[in-house]
Amino acid sequence: MVISNASSSAGEAVYSTFSSRYVREELPRYRMPSGSIPKEAAYQIISDELMLDGNPRLNLASFVTTWMEPECGKLMMDSVNKNYVDMDEYPVTTELQNRCVNMIAHLFNAPIGEDETAIGVSTVGSSEAIMLAGLAFKRKWANKMKEQGKPCDKPNIVTGANVQVCWEKFARYFEVELKEVKLTEGYYVMDPKKAVEMVDENTICVAAILGSTLTGEYEDVKLLNDLLVAKNKETG
Repeated sequence: MVISNASSSAGEAVYSTFSSRYVREELPRYRMPSGSIPKEAAYQIISDELMLDGNPRLNLASFVTTWMEPECGKLMMDSVNKNYVDMDEYPVTTELQNRCVNMIAHLFNAPIGEDETAIGVSTVGSSEAIMLAGLAFKRKWANKMKEQGKPCDKPNIVTGANVQVCWEKFARYFEVELKEVKLTEGYYVMDPKKAVEMVDENTICVAAILGSTLTGEYEDVKLLNDLLVAKNKETG
C-alpha cells in the first residue's frame, strides 16, 4: 500500500513511501534511533530513499555507464570484508593485484622487459590514483631540484581545460600551480603543442587524457611525448 509522503516542520524525519507497522513513528535523520527495527524494514527505508538518486546507466558525464558481469560483482562481495592494505594477511589478493598491474603495463606498452615486472598499486578509483601519481611526480621533481641547488617551492602541472576535476583537486590540495591549455572551437581536447609551450623547469608532469570527460576522445599522447622529449633535449 502506498501512503503519502509526510514531512515535519523541522525537516528532521525520514519516512518510507510504503506502509509498514515499523515506520509509524518518525525516524531521526541525524541521530541514532532509541530503538531497533527489523533489518528488512531498515533495508526498505534506505532502498526507498536511494530511489531518488540519479541512474548511473544514464550518467553520460562519467564512466559508470559500462556493464560488468555478475561474477565480477560476486568476487567483489566475496572480498569486501578483507582489509586489503594488510598485504601480509592477504598475500593472494596482493598477488592478483600485481598480475593486474602487469597486464595493464603491457597493454599500454610500458618499457619493461619480458623477464621484468611492473611496479604499481591498485586504488579505489581514478581520483586516488591521480593523487598518488601527482605526489610521486612532485617528489621526484623536488629531489632533482634539490640536487641541482634550485628552489622547489613552485611546482606546476600542465593539463587541458577539459581535464577531470580531480586534477584540480590535486593542485589545490598539494599546492601545485595548474596550467590549463584552453580549448578551441571544434577542438575539445588538449593541444600538445600549446601544452609543451607552457612547460618550464618547474613542471612536474603533463596530464593527457585517454577518454576525455567531455567527449570520450583520446588525446594525442604520442605527439605530446615526442614534443616533450625534443624540448627536454633542447633545454636539459
